[in-house]
Amino acid sequence: MAKEIERKFLLHPEKLGEKGEGLKITQAYLSIDPERVVRVRVVGEQAYLTIKGASTGITRDEFEYTIPKADALDMMKLAIFSPIKKIRYKVPYSGKLWEIDHFLGANSGLWLAEVELKHENEKVQLPDWVGKEVSGDERFYNAYLAQFPFSTWE
Repeated sequence: MAKEIERKFLLHPEKLGEKGEGLKITQAYLSIDPERVVRVRVVGEQAYLTIKGASTGITRDEFEYTIPKADALDMMKLAIFSPIKKIRYKVPYSGKLWEIDHFLGANSGLWLAEVELKHENEKVQLPDWVGKEVSGDERFYNAYLAQFPFSTWE
């Protein structure tokens, strides 16, 4: 069984510096049941169907499969909310590859940094461009942002 173990942080984009070329991502949710989230994602010419289980701490089951892009675009029409759009940058730092998401559209203004771990207690050196940790805050899950976009928060 595949496991996703990650920590998530707000970001200070002005401190980030050179990010390299980003990848445009569009993702939509077919289910956001707390026990299972089903997402379809298009990254360039690639497409994926992902199923995530409920979180226990910062760990959850994750199954991801490559699917034809045409199928993904058709599945997005079945989404329960508007798709999320973002640009993802991959930034190496201190032996880890950080994924930096710059959200667009209704979530514009939000920047998040994620780092995947081998186990929950793994120590990771934090770069100065990360801010507050939001790993356990469900408001920063993409499934939540699809339903309650960042631009609508007070």
